[in-house]
Amino acid sequence: MSYNKVTLKPKKEESLLRFHPWVFSGAIQSIEGNPEEGDIVEVYGANQRFLATGHYQIGSIAVRILSFKQTVIDKTFWTERIRAAYTMRLSLGLVQDDNNTYRLLHGEGDNLPGLIIDMYAYTAVVQAHSVGMHYARHEIAEALKAVLGDALHNIYYKSETTLPFKANLDSESGYLTGGEVEDIALENGLRFYVDWQKGQKTGFFVDQRDNRSLLERYAKGRSVLNMFCYTGGFSFYAMRGKARLVHSVDSSSKAIHLTKKNVGLNFPDDSRHEAFAEDAFRYLEKMGHHYDLIVLDPPAFAKHKNVLRNALQGYRKLNAIAFEKIQPGGILFTFSCSQVVSKENFRLAVFSAAAQSGRSVRILHQLTQPADHPVNIYHPEGEYLKGLVLYVE
Repeated sequence: MSYNKVTLKPKKEESLLRFHPWVFSGAIQSIEGNPEEGDIVEVYGANQRFLATGHYQIGSIAVRILSFKQTVIDKTFWTERIRAAYTMRLSLGLVQDDNNTYRLLHGEGDNLPGLIIDMYAYTAVVQAHSVGMHYARHEIAEALKAVLGDALHNIYYKSETTLPFKANLDSESGYLTGGEVEDIALENGLRFYVDWQKGQKTGFFVDQRDNRSLLERYAKGRSVLNMFCYTGGFSFYAMRGKARLVHSVDSSSKAIHLTKKNVGLNFPDDSRHEAFAEDAFRYLEKMGHHYDLIVLDPPAFAKHKNVLRNALQGYRKLNAIAFEKIQPGGILFTFSCSQVVSKENFRLAVFSAAAQSGRSVRILHQLTQPADHPVNIYHPEGEYLKGLVLYVE
């Protein structure tokens, strides 16, 4: 199969020789053929040496690399890549009797930029972040069936909000395989409802699994506040950890409804838990000083670099209130999931908030995303989740 050809400017091939999975538009000298967004292209250096094969797209990232070999991108290719990702998850012990929730495929981290697949029991939720992955969705579905076999009953495609809006694609969400199913999944022995049809992301924040387990170890006897709770993940881990009380707060009433359902699924009629649909900053400002374990896991404050300064101010303000209000001997779990906020910038915002409070603060843990959200060593930008666990005197 012959593909369209992209030739780079002189000395612009260094990043591809280091296996970085993106080609920026400014690095391109010429394009042969007439590729449309989502088409497969081959990338060559100025010396006409073959470098890589990838998806062409419109924007600052012009090519997302699928292979650094001259490869036919067909069902065999998709099956091999998905099998490699699944084999890694099996080797990590993520597919167990007490856990059927995990990220099966994590974009650049699994050498398939623009593709996310999360597993909830027997359902795979597929999310495309590029036009090329959208066009390949049916081949990807066939590859998933080939790899997972009887462990897969349903494939739900959910890319309405993740594809480039200028591409004018018919990207309506829906089942590629299967249909209406039981939407209860299992994570580390705890059950939860997953709303992959209407919920945020793919329906649940799988990337906090290890950090929720860590919180469970610290929860015993504590009064826990779970801010930006979404579907209540940290809340029911805190309850299993024998917290004295757990309060869940989110501005979305739908999220609060799902949190209550999830807590009820694991701890029916447990009076330790209350949930509030309220703005986070308003709740923090008016709350008392009775919490001694606080979780701050806000949505991405910055999705683009041009709003980075405002985002860092937001993190500083949020953490400053928590430092001011948390009880002596309290523990603060604080996170940023903004990819454009570096680890250093996030820590500086939190450290500034700590200094503003004048309290003695010690770092207990420095957190990141779990192993099923791997960071490609050649693509350090893939490390998006940053977290600190802090002891506040």
